[in-house]
Amino acid sequence: MGGTGMIGSTIARHLADRGDTVTIGSRRGPQEGDPEQIAGMPRLLGDYAEGGFTAAELAPYDAVVMSAGQDIRHVRAEDESAEFWNRMQSQGVPAFAARAKDAGVARFVQIGSYYHHLHPDLAESVPYVAARKEADEGARALSDENFASITLNPPSIVGVATPRARRRFEKMAAWLRGESGVTPWAPPGGTNYMSVLSLAQATAGALDRGEGGRAYLVGDESLTFRDYFQRIVDLTGGDVHLEVHDEEHPLQPDRFIVQGRGATIAYEPDPEDVARLGYQRQDVTRALREIFGARG
Repeated sequence: MGGTGMIGSTIARHLADRGDTVTIGSRRGPQEGDPEQIAGMPRLLGDYAEGGFTAAELAPYDAVVMSAGQDIRHVRAEDESAEFWNRMQSQGVPAFAARAKDAGVARFVQIGSYYHHLHPDLAESVPYVAARKEADEGARALSDENFASITLNPPSIVGVATPRARRRFEKMAAWLRGESGVTPWAPPGGTNYMSVLSLAQATAGALDRGEGGRAYLVGDESLTFRDYFQRIVDLTGGDVHLEVHDEEHPLQPDRFIVQGRGATIAYEPDPEDVARLGYQRQDVTRALREIFGARG
């Protein structure tokens, strides 16, 4: 599910390229602007949060990858509510997993989020984090000898799937190079980053070898926001040396820094989990080069 998004479409393409038969789960049929990498793939239409994708519809499938859960960066502040997060995450995802289990699907892999995995205390104050935690735990609780429900909890994902998304990155890079007439800068703090290709590889590994009922913290490279933005400047031919200003940033608004401006989420994924899931590391720079055409 979520096969038209950047993460879902990359996972779908990766699985198809290795020989899997892939069907895209989506709320709508093919449209102009969809990722080219899923062109021609069959679709199953429905809305998981509204009871769509019934057990009868899911019965033909051996496995389901759930990448459709809403991210806080894709939701306007005025659209957030307890009802919204309950429908999209807390209740919506476990209910969808339950329908997959009833259908006889053997493996269910949910793409979650790293905040609650590393800092469960954030769930006490941030509704988004609480909803992600409930979706993760609720779906995994369904695991038994016939149904393996697994969660991958990734950090900030680097990649694009459409020309429109690439243009947004180009606009961001231009701002960071100082081409907007404003001296560019970076906020304090930082986080872990991971390429969308690495996440697709981890998803394939979870489908093949993941342990039912487990939540895996996945990730790649921990960077300050300044170092991440500076890497973009350098890769796109800029000569700006970014400074850090402790104020709300136009490219990294405070609402998107869930851990709080100035705080850093840095970690190393468990080497045994990396080996089990089989995903490559040190891939963030390659992903950025791919986005920007390796100009730097």
